[in-house]
Amino acid sequence: MFRLAHISDIHLGPLPELSFRQLATKRVLGYYNWQKNRKKMMFGETLLALTNDMHAQKPDHVAVTGDLVNLATKQEIVAAGVWLKELGKPLDVSVVPGNHDAYVPGALKRACSEWYDYMVGDEPSAAIGQMFPYVRLRGPVAICGVSSAEATAPFFATGTFKRRQALTLARMLAACRATGHFCVVMIHHPPIANSTSWHKRLIGKQYFWKVIRDSGADLVLHGHTHLDTLYWIAGIGGLVPVVGVPSASQNPGSDKPAARYNLFEIEGEPGNWTLTHRERGWRADGSGIDWIRERRLMRNGEAVDTRNREDAKQAQPAA
Repeated sequence: MFRLAHISDIHLGPLPELSFRQLATKRVLGYYNWQKNRKKMMFGETLLALTNDMHAQKPDHVAVTGDLVNLATKQEIVAAGVWLKELGKPLDVSVVPGNHDAYVPGALKRACSEWYDYMVGDEPSAAIGQMFPYVRLRGPVAICGVSSAEATAPFFATGTFKRRQALTLARMLAACRATGHFCVVMIHHPPIANSTSWHKRLIGKQYFWKVIRDSGADLVLHGHTHLDTLYWIAGIGGLVPVVGVPSASQNPGSDKPAARYNLFEIEGEPGNWTLTHRERGWRADGSGIDWIRERRLMRNGEAVDTRNREDAKQAQPAA
């Protein structure tokens, strides 16, 4: 059995002291949002307790689907690099960037340089700008990392998935399927229509759908929405689950779910994989961390509750 943990939207705080020059950009909006909202709901021991609990489950690998920082200042990006080293070794942790990691022009390049060891594939590209998509083979699992992160205009948090990444990802997935690996794709923005508001959507999701439909995958992981969601998109031989997770820093008591992580147990062999999805995180009343859900994700689009052995068919539509 291979155990894969999934966390997202870390939003490490507190914010550093910012100069007037730093605030004279889109960052002023993010700074206001942090002071008004996130400072209260995404700070404290919540993240530390969650990651300690996650490590106690002894995952074989950890997937981090973006938004490690808030405003992508140099200080934040360096601090996130230190946090990643505390989270685990580069061999055991895979990262893709989110929109907050690319908050202003130039930030994404700095983040990719600082976090390089966690975002580079087994066969690294020579150029930082060509790092994505990447593939890492870990036991029976192939982990493919895609970047949807880009600097956007004020009041926008969109992502993009363009043709170049689509073509490369298609080749990677086809090769990994040929070697019998269970294929996981990591992306920050959910590749699902109407899964988030228009100004936060993924542009180019039709390319993503085509890649999965034609080249196949077994699991897609994303962040961005700070919600626990399960969608399905068409793949080879059935439907592919697309799973989101709440922010790893969200304190209990907000209108969004409290901090949580996903734990996937992958068993079987090529053509006969089983995928169990377990969710663990903070109770809504803040009294501690507990199991929240356990279900078997089936290729026919069903999520079967493995605690009560009752069918729990997913009501959300496929793309």
